Amino acid sequence: MKILLSKLKKIKLNKKENCMKTRRDFLKQAAMVSVCVGSVRLCPAFVFAAKEQKKMKLGLVTYKWGMDWDVPTLISNCEKARLSGVELRVDHAHAVTPELSTEERKTVAGRFADSAVTLVGFGTTFEFHSPDPNTLRKNIEGAKEYVLLSKDCGATGIKVRPNALPKEVENEKTVAQIARSLSELGRFAAGHGQEIRLEIHGGCAPIPIIKSIIDQVPEKNVGLCWNCNKQDLDGPGLKINFESVKTRLSGIVHIRDLASISYPTRELFDLLHAENYDGYLLIEEGDDQLSAEERIRRMALSAKTLAEWQKV
Repeated sequence: MKILLSKLKKIKLNKKENCMKTRRDFLKQAAMVSVCVGSVRLCPAFVFAAKEQKKMKLGLVTYKWGMDWDVPTLISNCEKARLSGVELRVDHAHAVTPELSTEERKTVAGRFADSAVTLVGFGTTFEFHSPDPNTLRKNIEGAKEYVLLSKDCGATGIKVRPNALPKEVENEKTVAQIARSLSELGRFAAGHGQEIRLEIHGGCAPIPIIKSIIDQVPEKNVGLCWNCNKQDLDGPGLKINFESVKTRLSGIVHIRDLASISYPTRELFDLLHAENYDGYLLIEEGDDQLSAEERIRRMALSAKTLAEWQKV
């Protein structure tokens, strides 16, 4: 009988302890939820945790500032300035062209792979607005050669452009022709893991025109290369123009030197940041009279500026 009473007493105590434990756990969990709701960052695993902010990378278009540098010099100077990527303009001192042999292409790929600089792609000038069928076909096939070169050299895409709307042809017809050309090129590039980057350029720089082109291109590996043109500010302004095409941005954006006041680059950065853009911002400057030392200094200053912007 005494043994039975002792067991019953223990059962009652265990129930009481379990109830207290359950209550304590409940209060503890409720407090954790309260902290999470008050400050999501204190509880990153919580269902409402903030999405991780991606960071943009800074690089160089070798349009003028790198036009006289061979590949080893280009890599070295970009490393000095802490730039992490480069787009090679064709027919410059780098001499990276479709004429390179298989081994020479491997050498180019190896040089970039062994460095802190990524070969982002090739800045070609192929364009698809010509009303002459032979000229159009030559540009399409030439672009395909650079797609293969880009793949072999370890890059991820090529830049092309629309450059004009010929007066003798209806705009709608030229726009449709450019779009068809981009679709053909996009399908070809997709088979080689490459991106086609349509630079917002020339007579097609107004955003409504470039939008009318890209809207007719269903291939998702064809995107826009924002180019920091004065036309970006026309009509409703930068923000509205940007938002009208933001879903079709490619992996590169051409920007001005970040010390330049010729374009509202900080506003553009904020718009890209809001979209969690993590592509390359590639400096493209046209002043070829600067010394190599001054170019490197200004590139380094831009890298420092971007790093400060991304801290916020």
